[in-house]
Amino acid sequence: MNHLNLSFAACGFLGIYHLGAASALLKHGQKMLNAVKHFAGASAGSLVATVLLTAPDKIKESKDFLYQFSEDVKKQTFGAATPRYDFMKYLREGIENILPAEAHMIAENCLHISITNTRSRENCLVSTFASREELIQVLLASCFVPVYAGMKAVQYKGEKWFDGGFTDSLPILPTGRTVTVSPFFGRQDICPKDKGHLDLYFKIVNLEILLSRANFERLNQALFPPSQARMESIFQEGFEDTVIFLQCEKWYE
Repeated sequence: MNHLNLSFAACGFLGIYHLGAASALLKHGQKMLNAVKHFAGASAGSLVATVLLTAPDKIKESKDFLYQFSEDVKKQTFGAATPRYDFMKYLREGIENILPAEAHMIAENCLHISITNTRSRENCLVSTFASREELIQVLLASCFVPVYAGMKAVQYKGEKWFDGGFTDSLPILPTGRTVTVSPFFGRQDICPKDKGHLDLYFKIVNLEILLSRANFERLNQALFPPSQARMESIFQEGFEDTVIFLQCEKWYE
């Protein structure tokens, strides 16, 4: 098997799909995971990439946290954008509870996180982390959607940063094959397959998705989490789509 990378798309609360995909990879795709040299992601995708690389035993815990987080957001009058609701504080606490003490050392030069500079509006793929706290800062920056998640951009190395999904929502690394994962139906390796649609695609910063009603519903669910029953079915969908991919590539175990 050639040099592989694994990249997870930006997708907000649809990160539950990524967790389903990660669960399938851990259960049925160890051969493939052993060949993956680099993990990458934007926004929620960066969180799942980090957990899969540094704390694969915490996928279940991550799933439980995402359910709790989504329920907390749904309680708010205007969701995450409700005045005085501290979206980033809740997210930080979840990340701190899940990542192991040595996460930054495991991630060094193996994990690539997409973030956007507030001043230049340019993308940066960060892959070096001086400490666990620095890794957490970069993850928070990758997930910070201005206004939706608050008004203060995340500080990292003396500059302010926001959601990497705005400038590179699905990092493709220059060396080797990058296997891509997305909860939106499109041209990614692992993604849902909708029926009855026009063959029209549009690009959201590197993420090519189908122009369909189902995808517009998913875009809404990324910011406004659906019911827990629906999230459970999206998790299962991520699991099953990954199994199909592994079988097609002859990597299924």
